[in-house]
Amino acid sequence: MKINIYQIAKNDKDEFEPLIKNFIKMSSKYAKVEIHNLFTKQIGKAQTIGEKEAKISYSEVFIPKLNGYNIALDVLGKKVDSFAFSKLMEDNITINFFIGGAFGFERSFLDKCDRIITLSDLTMAHKIANIVLLEQIFRGLCISNNHPYHK
Repeated sequence: MKINIYQIAKNDKDEFEPLIKNFIKMSSKYAKVEIHNLFTKQIGKAQTIGEKEAKISYSEVFIPKLNGYNIALDVLGKKVDSFAFSKLMEDNITINFFIGGAFGFERSFLDKCDRIITLSDLTMAHKIANIVLLEQIFRGLCISNNHPYHK
């Protein structure tokens, strides 16, 4: 199983890096997990123009990545518990999670995804959302593989 996390973010190393790497390492027993930070000059420019332009620029980098089972993380998405989350990953060879930019997603992009979920009603910084998502991915993999971590 391959799990990709695509997000509108710059590549930078910070205090969250060890936590992120640790969850990726723990998950590697069950799946290959990779984070892909997508940030282009066009996105940077579009974000200074406005919300509509920013969302269009996000879609332009996300749409080519829509291969496999696609899950967008959106504040208006469906709430799922850890067991329902683990079911999302069953029977899929490639799973792609998408974390939008500062302005979220275009509706047309969300319509192309298989599922839209939310991690919380709270808005989170990308790095925090990454850690929460990575923990839930690991937890979901443990649930699916009867590992006691989730208890």
